[in-house]
Amino acid sequence: MCALLAALLAGCSSANGSDAGDGRLGAKASPSSATQPTGYGAVFLGVDECSSFGTTSFTEVPCTSERAAARVIARYDGDVSSGPVCPATTDFVLHISAQGTSGTGRDSAVPKGYACMRNLEPPHPGDPGGGGGPRTIAGDCVYGSGSGQVRETACDGSGQRKPQYKVVKAVVKRASCPASTALYVQLGGPQPVGCARPV
Repeated sequence: MCALLAALLAGCSSANGSDAGDGRLGAKASPSSATQPTGYGAVFLGVDECSSFGTTSFTEVPCTSERAAARVIARYDGDVSSGPVCPATTDFVLHISAQGTSGTGRDSAVPKGYACMRNLEPPHPGDPGGGGGPRTIAGDCVYGSGSGQVRETACDGSGQRKPQYKVVKAVVKRASCPASTALYVQLGGPQPVGCARPV
């Protein structure tokens, strides 16, 4: 059976264009765990399919199930570090290992990939100012975590750390940032520079 490695990427990126973040020029994944696919849908965790939350794993469930907790908003094959970035308001990313399956009625193998997930109900840490999600986007707040690194935190101050800067604009080049910009945050995507001001 195929195994799913579920990594909740709750950090934020100030960095490299990856859709995973550790608040510096790189990426970080939280501990992962394995689970078995349940057989819903033609593709394991395809776009618009849902997963449940567990204490150690995620399983694919019908979106109408009372166990459904998050929906796949984008799905890509390959590694998150070299693949397309997840949509801006992704709440977390599930990493899917490449494994063969047995039996019939389903694809014989699930390719290595990742699913960009959005919670079915609030909170949505991937929303601007939400304090989480795998990407830092315009509207998010950050604090300095040392050695030129920043990490995302909730703009309303409800996180473990108070916000020091708010990303007010995403642009292609630093020169396009407003004059009030005090910090440049690397965001990734088509507008990779975040223009941040003190809060």
